Amino acid sequence: MTIDTTAEAGRDFIRDIVQADLSSHKHNRIVTRFPPEPNGYLHIGHAKSIALNFGIAQEFGGQCNLRFDDTNPTKEEQEYIDSIQADVHWLGYDWGKNLFFASDYFERLYDWAEGLIKAGYAYVDDQSQEEIRLSRGTLTEPGKNSPFRDRSVEENLDLFRRMKAGEFSNGARVLRAKIDMSAGNINLRDPVLYRILHAHHPRTGDKWSIYPSYDYAHGQSDAIEGITHSICTLEFEDHRPLYEWLLDKLPVPSKPRQYEMARLNLTYTLLSKRVLTQLVRDGHVSGWDDPRMPTIAGLKRRGVPPAAVREFIKRIGVAKANSVVDVGMLEFCIREELNRTSLRRMAVLRPLKVVIENYPEGQVEEIEAINHPDNPDAGTRKIAFGRELYIERDDFMENPPKKFFRLSPGNEVRLRYAYFIKCTSVVKNDAGEIVELRATYDPATKGGNAPDGRKVKATMHWLPAAQSKPAEIRIYNQLFANPSPNAADFAADLNPQSLEVLSDARVEPAIAESNSPDVMQFERQGYFVRDADSTPDRLVFNRTIGLRDTFAKEVGGKG
Repeated sequence: MTIDTTAEAGRDFIRDIVQADLSSHKHNRIVTRFPPEPNGYLHIGHAKSIALNFGIAQEFGGQCNLRFDDTNPTKEEQEYIDSIQADVHWLGYDWGKNLFFASDYFERLYDWAEGLIKAGYAYVDDQSQEEIRLSRGTLTEPGKNSPFRDRSVEENLDLFRRMKAGEFSNGARVLRAKIDMSAGNINLRDPVLYRILHAHHPRTGDKWSIYPSYDYAHGQSDAIEGITHSICTLEFEDHRPLYEWLLDKLPVPSKPRQYEMARLNLTYTLLSKRVLTQLVRDGHVSGWDDPRMPTIAGLKRRGVPPAAVREFIKRIGVAKANSVVDVGMLEFCIREELNRTSLRRMAVLRPLKVVIENYPEGQVEEIEAINHPDNPDAGTRKIAFGRELYIERDDFMENPPKKFFRLSPGNEVRLRYAYFIKCTSVVKNDAGEIVELRATYDPATKGGNAPDGRKVKATMHWLPAAQSKPAEIRIYNQLFANPSPNAADFAADLNPQSLEVLSDARVEPAIAESNSPDVMQFERQGYFVRDADSTPDRLVFNRTIGLRDTFAKEVGGKG
């Protein structure tokens, strides 16, 4: 489903450029693209690019292509292609018929590479990868020409065609652009355009033994598709002169322009594909869709609504300089959206049994509860009330401090939607642990108010012992305890409290009976969503987010 992003759009330097290009008739129609490499799952940083590219196309009546940069078959899998398409759709965007692959252009890219050789702008180099790296020079020292740089056009064509035919082993030769080994921009020091790679490609099979580099395929694919604004992150700024050099030297059908923006950086988060891959491979998380992962699949499994992600992207804006965004802003957007849309339910995460001794044995009555306090159209539901209940263990203290207003011996509290109750005694096991409370209730306080006007200072959620259903609750916190985790030694910054599993929780029947994928607010607890592991016989729920930010205080950090 395509969402209308017009109302969500802000103003930024990219949109200003697009508007100016349309106003001046430099372009009559805007064409953008989102070009992921299918070697992993998308993360929230990619969501920023997706929202910008698809958003601009929609706002200005243009087109956004989804184009897979499938130029490295050793790392690319159909699983990633499928997941990326699902993630873009989940965020609310659609590419229509405009689905492309760099591999669609392999023949044309190869022909153009031969054209570069014939024009004297490319040569085959027999140096090893390490030799090429060492000869490129540094930021302060120029590079050194390859001993193979002055091969004849005929020899280069012969070798390149033999590379294509599969005659040489991996790494034996590469095709390099012939630009300037003394250029101040290292990317112009005879960059590699093609390398030998004997690997099965998901789309072209074993047809090719050579594959283009990203720098070579990128700009030419943009030109073939008629991209008007090729938007990249800042690390590609130094690649722009090569992007333009290739467009100038090749007979491309259009001349796209590259623009760079700041990538997304979040506190308590690492978005490095290497780190995310290592987290999965080393078993620090359960997979790419682990709800602690910043992947779009992880956010989805955690119950984060796509509208919250879009609102977050809108709020952080598009800038030219890198910065770090407080993850609290993302959490704020999630809470705002879920508070508006989520139905209310009751769940007891750490149950403590309460027996109401003056409530008639065997009697069960129905208590009416509202589904959403700000949306009367959401209606009401019925919850059974009887002699035996569960309350939250943290809602009782035998010897409470002065300002503890919840249940304690002799203290009266309100059960939400139900009655006032008072704790009369505590039952303990042989180890001295509290296992049960005894209480009385006031039948005159049904609905939560006393006819005599007396007040209580606490309202607590509860569930009927007999009718409530068992469930496993997974409490997710930030994956890293350090607000600025070290990518080089990320394992040292992992948060040991990033996941807590509560296996004996109870939920109300309305939760158990519904098979809805929608996030619910468990009153006083937070927002929760049914997990993919959940079955009718074993309910499993993930906490999407708490009702307020407590993580920073728990770890003693900021953010």
